[in-house]
Amino acid sequence: MSAPASDHIDRAALASLRFREDAAFKARTRKSQAWLARAGKSMPNGVPMAWMAGLFRHNSIVATGGAGPHFNDLDGNTYCDFNVCDLAMTMGYGAKPIAEAVSRAVTSGAHFLLPVEDAVFVTEELARRVGLPCWQFTLSASAANTEVMRIARFITRRNKILVFDGQYHGHIDESLVTPSASGTVPVQLGTSARIAQDSVIVPFNDLDAAEAALKANDIALVITEPALTNCLLVEPAPGYLAGLRALSQKYGALLCLDEAHTFQFAYGGLVGTGKLACDFVTLGKGLGTGISFALYGMSRDVADVMEKHLDIDIGPKGLATGGTTYGSNVAIAAARAALEHVLTPQGYDRITALGQRLADGLEAAFKRHGLPWRAFRHGPRSGYCLEPEFPTNAEAATRSIDTDFIDARRVFMANRGFWDAVASAGPQVSFAHQPADIDLYVTQADGFLGEVVR
Repeated sequence: MSAPASDHIDRAALASLRFREDAAFKARTRKSQAWLARAGKSMPNGVPMAWMAGLFRHNSIVATGGAGPHFNDLDGNTYCDFNVCDLAMTMGYGAKPIAEAVSRAVTSGAHFLLPVEDAVFVTEELARRVGLPCWQFTLSASAANTEVMRIARFITRRNKILVFDGQYHGHIDESLVTPSASGTVPVQLGTSARIAQDSVIVPFNDLDAAEAALKANDIALVITEPALTNCLLVEPAPGYLAGLRALSQKYGALLCLDEAHTFQFAYGGLVGTGKLACDFVTLGKGLGTGISFALYGMSRDVADVMEKHLDIDIGPKGLATGGTTYGSNVAIAAARAALEHVLTPQGYDRITALGQRLADGLEAAFKRHGLPWRAFRHGPRSGYCLEPEFPTNAEAATRSIDTDFIDARRVFMANRGFWDAVASAGPQVSFAHQPADIDLYVTQADGFLGEVVR
């Protein structure tokens, strides 16, 4: 049996490298640090949104612009981005089709609170690619999942939601949960302990556990990513997703496959490519355009229920869906441009090949350093599996989330012009990356490993 990951990492060397690299990072980002000190007087942590500080356990920086796969900071440093805004910028910075479409939309009217012509193109195209016929816009995947949960509760007349250990379905009370001896409890501050009790958590890839939960006949919705992407990467076992579909139908629950991340792994997402049956699909991250919007698809039966229970401003109150800025002209223009010009079969083929190049390069580096590790690989997504076998559930995946190792790697890479992935993800290829970007990333990662592994 191979030694655990921690036995392959020289902790003293890692700490020494981190001290050195933190000092270098601070020295090369002095303008950003001065700006953040000023900004701290008007924004908590000096940032307009908490994740901009919380996602990184090193000093933040201030971005000034970007082009293609690169962005710049206030000190004039350039970074090749392998975090891609946690998949919200997989088109790259300043992508011409998106910039032109959004500019036209803003010029002609950013929003009307009315449908615009291109909405039918977007929804028909998504129906063709994904397989679900009807679609609605929101501003985020969190909002899309919230609406799906509400619809499922109304249809089934049940309250509980079945989720899977290692999941993340947005910053909503139902999914910010964790199991405990006393039942499901909030995992973050400020969320409702009462709502948490309506969420049931079971391990991924365990159909027996899912069935045991469903047998209570109180589950309204089963929601999962088709592959878990927020605890590095956990692939479904053969037949697992089909089994979940069969179980949800057997016990009267609806099934949602959350593709906020995985839609960017393959043309039509994993639902479309795998022809996976479900009642809902949620998409998010502005499809990687950088524009704030998301969508959810549904079966015709679900759409019929929505049509019969429309929310009206003054009168009978229907399903609690919608938002004033949902389905804007800007969002629909960006979605059409993305589907027509970037999220094409050829575009996906290209990033899949680059993702394979990245994973192959990382595994070759592991081998050179005598490491029995693996590189995650699914389309453009890769990453560091610190064990000889890929994980089959979140518990196993967590063993590769070595935060000391990841944090040191992130600052090491930043000092060499690469913005690496957040701790729970892995480096992701964007539609703007070139083969040379991949090769340079691997070279720097190899150099990092050379300093910190035994």
